[in-house]
Amino acid sequence: MLDLNLIREQPEVVRKALTDRQMDSGVVDTLLSLDSERRGLLVKVENLKAQRNTVSKEISQTKDAAQKQEKILAMRAVGEEITALDEATRQVDEKLQGLLSIIPNIPDPSTPIGKDESENIVLRSYGEIPEFDFTPLPHWELGPKLGIIDFDRGVKLTGSRFYVLNGAGARLQRALIAWMLDLHNHQGYEERYTPFMVKAETLYSAGQLPKFLDNLYHDIEEDLWMVPTAEVPLTGMYRDEVLEDASLPQRFTAYTPCFRREKMSAGRDVRGIKRGHQFDKVEMYIYCRPEESMRELEKMLADAEETCKLLGLPYRVKRLCTGDLGFNAVITYDVEVWAAGCDEWLEVSSVSNVGDFQARRANIKYKPADGSRNRLVHTLNGSGLGMPRTLIAVLENNQQADGSVKVPEVLRPWMGGIEVIQ
Repeated sequence: MLDLNLIREQPEVVRKALTDRQMDSGVVDTLLSLDSERRGLLVKVENLKAQRNTVSKEISQTKDAAQKQEKILAMRAVGEEITALDEATRQVDEKLQGLLSIIPNIPDPSTPIGKDESENIVLRSYGEIPEFDFTPLPHWELGPKLGIIDFDRGVKLTGSRFYVLNGAGARLQRALIAWMLDLHNHQGYEERYTPFMVKAETLYSAGQLPKFLDNLYHDIEEDLWMVPTAEVPLTGMYRDEVLEDASLPQRFTAYTPCFRREKMSAGRDVRGIKRGHQFDKVEMYIYCRPEESMRELEKMLADAEETCKLLGLPYRVKRLCTGDLGFNAVITYDVEVWAAGCDEWLEVSSVSNVGDFQARRANIKYKPADGSRNRLVHTLNGSGLGMPRTLIAVLENNQQADGSVKVPEVLRPWMGGIEVIQ
């Protein structure tokens, strides 16, 4: 959430940010109008309360019964007016907070201005795209031939966009998750196992509600929500807390299944397991001091890149433009790996600096060592990496002419020594 004082004092900055994000900047004028109305109501209420306090003292000192009764009746009317104004203030404040909650973060000056994903910038590539002396199969053909992906039973069990991983396929996914958690631990992230369901306020703190309401799964009876990413509970861990300066930065990694009502466009990512309503992801998450966040962003990106390198996956790094930037982020790098069967780049990680946007919503601060007043922390998040696209790339890039798949060497200890899936 943006600082309301920033919007009051520099509305042109927020208007430009919204315009750069390809959004309507008129919401700023509506918000400022509500803010002015709210402040006007507060002044009226405070004046009436001051008047009531003054007259209340006079009433206690008034000896004339008629005058006392007259003042009591007048203050009763003032009390009713105060109640009405309090309710009006509450309603305006509710509208104001509702608007504040849907205004996205302000892009960092280094974020390129662009209308959509077509204007993202490729910064660098690593590794050679594999060449085959046969036509590599996409995973939606390779998986069923190997008996490790069962689309029909996924649909039978739940519906479209669900699938079952069998045998070595299930084990390969589990191996990727376990290996990545251990790798991130080695990189300096402390593992957390978090709930897969959270309260609404936890989602709000992470910037998921109310913006992404339509993409979330909600249990109405218990009023709990399935997590769309481990970023949500990792943000909520320190909600309404003050951290010690010496504890920063704090780096965490966590595995969760993720649940999202993915809105699939016709003809886009509809084949195979690239997009689904349930998927696994290993997350990296950092709390740090504001002056450290850009350095921590580069660390997180390097850690995601190392994960791709160790898996032997060719990848490229893109800097997202303003038109493709996520709601919470000030700057985002996407890491995409090559998938030989799909014949395309697949995003496996988005690494973002969120600044103090989530911390303001979640009220997470730290106590500076110099004794100055508490400050909001900065938070960062990144996939390290996300399934099932990492699984897709591993299968498609390591397939052999006989239809088998070589298991990357780093995963073999987690595969019970299996070297080839056949």
